[in-house]
Amino acid sequence: MTGVHQQLIGHGPIKVGHLTLDAPKTLNSLTREMVESLTSALETWRDDPAIAAVFIDGSGDKAFCAGGDVQALRNSCLENPGGPCEYAENFFAREYRMNYILHTYPKPIVCWGHGVVMGGGLGILAGCSHRVVSERTRIGMPEVTIALFPDVGGSWFLNKMPGHVGRFLALTAANINAADALFCGLGTVFLGHEQKQAVLDKLADASWTRDAKTDAGIVDHVLALTPAVDPPEPQLESVFDDINTLMAGDDLGVIASRLLDRQGEDSWIGKACQGFAHGSKLAASWIFRQLNESVERSLEEVFESELILGANIMRHPEFSEGVRALLVDKDRNPRWAYTEVSAVPADILDGFFVEPAGAPSLKLPV
Repeated sequence: MTGVHQQLIGHGPIKVGHLTLDAPKTLNSLTREMVESLTSALETWRDDPAIAAVFIDGSGDKAFCAGGDVQALRNSCLENPGGPCEYAENFFAREYRMNYILHTYPKPIVCWGHGVVMGGGLGILAGCSHRVVSERTRIGMPEVTIALFPDVGGSWFLNKMPGHVGRFLALTAANINAADALFCGLGTVFLGHEQKQAVLDKLADASWTRDAKTDAGIVDHVLALTPAVDPPEPQLESVFDDINTLMAGDDLGVIASRLLDRQGEDSWIGKACQGFAHGSKLAASWIFRQLNESVERSLEEVFESELILGANIMRHPEFSEGVRALLVDKDRNPRWAYTEVSAVPADILDGFFVEPAGAPSLKLPV
């Protein structure tokens, strides 16, 4: 049981590969077996002329995917203090390889991003060519709250958002809805969740050509339905200027002060600032640096740098403590190593960006 259901849909000789994340009890959180199953199917269908496109969704009505199985990652860290953390680090290597395949896939891929789309789930959505968001889509990169970082290509797609929106989402763990996803480029199409079967039926009936550009146009046409429901009220666009003001500059200490000064406001942006206030200041420091250093990197370089950072984080106790407080003991009282970003020593931060001994190889496809 891999947690991924595979099937082919279509009535003609050329079909659509359909992948469903099938672990609804854990909000379809990704395990290593699920990542390997997704990768295998994507690689097989990429080279199969009888497959024109891919459709990815999640089982149940609550979530597309809530992220990776961070408790399994924590267990790997606890079993191997100081590393190498074989399970955790190899999970990242496999996951990032799968994300890279999505970003570079030669055929159209539709991701149905309904419900919770966080962490590793957002990495899948962001890598697909056609990204559907619905009335109940809730997107977030909550890694600062558990001392991780927005990986799975976050260093790539967060930097491509308008203004400083990506930086804001990474540092605050703010949740956004479908309207916000369209505004910042994470979503490409809004449809009601009830329309998913109609989309699948249209994909099954399509006359595919085996020409990727033409077939992508067919997918565009299939998704050009009138939404069955109204999208939610946008949250980001109205505070876009405020976000840019809060996030301006290259000094994380100054940015931190602005966020902390705003934390008491009873508004969406105020709640987001609370996310920064409660998050790991060490994590905020490596998040800020990773995003800044990734601006000019290629996609390959982004994933390579994310694996180095991810492996080092697994070998440091901050991550295990964050997961303990949020998901294991659930006391929401993490004992962070530093109380403010200005207290993080430069040499400690530098160490997270040096490839550690024994780290796995990414092995991106050529």
